[in-house]
Amino acid sequence: MAEDFRQFLESTLLAIAALLPIVNPLGAAPVYLAKTVDLTSDEHADLSRRVAINCFILLLASLLVGAYVLDFFGLSVPIVQVAGGLVVCTLAWTLLNQPDEPLERVHEAAKALTRPDLRSRAFYPLTMPLIIGPGSISVAITIGANQSQSVHSLIVNSAAHATGIFVVALSVFIVLRYADTIMRRLGPTGSAVLLRLSAFILLCIGVQITWNGASTLFRTLAFQ
Repeated sequence: MAEDFRQFLESTLLAIAALLPIVNPLGAAPVYLAKTVDLTSDEHADLSRRVAINCFILLLASLLVGAYVLDFFGLSVPIVQVAGGLVVCTLAWTLLNQPDEPLERVHEAAKALTRPDLRSRAFYPLTMPLIIGPGSISVAITIGANQSQSVHSLIVNSAAHATGIFVVALSVFIVLRYADTIMRRLGPTGSAVLLRLSAFILLCIGVQITWNGASTLFRTLAFQ
């Protein structure tokens, strides 16, 4: 029992340590606000909950069955990295070149727009690729692919990894739910600076993910 608890704790901490830095909900907060300026406080609460649930489901599915799904379609992790990295770069470039507008003017303009379904918005682009991108999916697939073959150990590790993913998803919910408060404390200038910085970092992450996938593919071709 003590050995099982130790394994459970170590696997849980491994999942948190591997996934939380790359998910980085705090870094996504200003981008999340820029994409949701037309929502009310209640809608923000609902949307952040939906995003957190989507994150949990995607990470858990990637960890448990991701490697089998890619193998079924004949896809490799580097291919997913290249394609997903390009999507992240596109999103980041759009945000990086988005003109600054007073928050009040954005809210007034948003009132005239038809509100999209929150479920659709929660998945794209807020869950994918903003929060859960090819990097985090690749990490989750890697963790799942390196599990023990023992049935007992597999059950313990799977429960531990699910717990770790739940902690990551909970942090996503908390940060996004109170993202507006965090940004208001920073003020208009601080929020604008953080948004540009986050968009630039997101662009760098997209380029890095694309490069990681492309370099792996190049090395594979070189050894053939």
